Amino acid sequence: MHGFIAFLSILLLAAPAGAQSPALKPYRDDLFAYPAILSSEPGDVYRVVDYREMRDINGRDQIPERRVKGAYVSTGVRKVQKDLTLKTDVGAIRHFAVGRTESASVIVLYLHGQGGSRRQGVDDFTFGGNFNRIKNLMAQNGGLYLSPDFSDFGERGASEIAALIGHYAGRSPGAKVFVACGSMGGALCWRLAAGKDTGAEVDGLLLLGSLWDEGFLASPAFKRRIPVFFGQGSKDPVFPVGKQEAFFRAILSKSKNYPARFVRFETGTHGTPIRMTDWRETLNWMLSVAR
Repeated sequence: MHGFIAFLSILLLAAPAGAQSPALKPYRDDLFAYPAILSSEPGDVYRVVDYREMRDINGRDQIPERRVKGAYVSTGVRKVQKDLTLKTDVGAIRHFAVGRTESASVIVLYLHGQGGSRRQGVDDFTFGGNFNRIKNLMAQNGGLYLSPDFSDFGERGASEIAALIGHYAGRSPGAKVFVACGSMGGALCWRLAAGKDTGAEVDGLLLLGSLWDEGFLASPAFKRRIPVFFGQGSKDPVFPVGKQEAFFRAILSKSKNYPARFVRFETGTHGTPIRMTDWRETLNWMLSVAR
């Protein structure tokens, strides 16, 4: 028996790094967990979350939509936050990097929407402190969080993000790469999924109050069955929830048991998913299913 246990230990030690991605450790889960779940489908594939502006904005923020209450943030993470410029063949890419820029356990990027900038994704106090949470989650788990600027939501912007991913993924072999796209930033998510190289490098997508793209169903990333998360407000005036839900269902119909999840924030609007998405729960699910 002792010999068998020793043999198992040798196998575990010999397993290649990154063969099994560890789960992210808790960070203020009680504050950032979803409020009541109004309904759900088996396996949490689709959930409707109770969202209330008076509670989830006015009750959470010291100054509504501008400054969250202090309990939700820990600004000590700024010690491992850097404002950097990466020089690449497609130009200089300004970006914030939080955490380990080499040998990271996991890499998460946030791509802003129309009118945003790299600063949105590292703002500790807006969106209910949710960006501060992802920064702390990455810093405390040996990961890397990136919030870049980019030229546009088209081919050039996608090339810049691809160069950024290539640079940091090369410094952290084996790290899973997850890209979160807010609003119009989703256009870049879908372009990355469709790219021959980036479709093989990106390991998961998070669409936060964003758009859909039927082309994804024929993309390299879809063929790899990368996990996709959708967070959408039921009253989003920019990207109607019904159309995003229909696209989500199309993914499930196209490929049996495809790793996709949808969280509908009931009464939520366009920015609600950025404020309310549970980063740790979503990323741990992605780490568990990403190949």
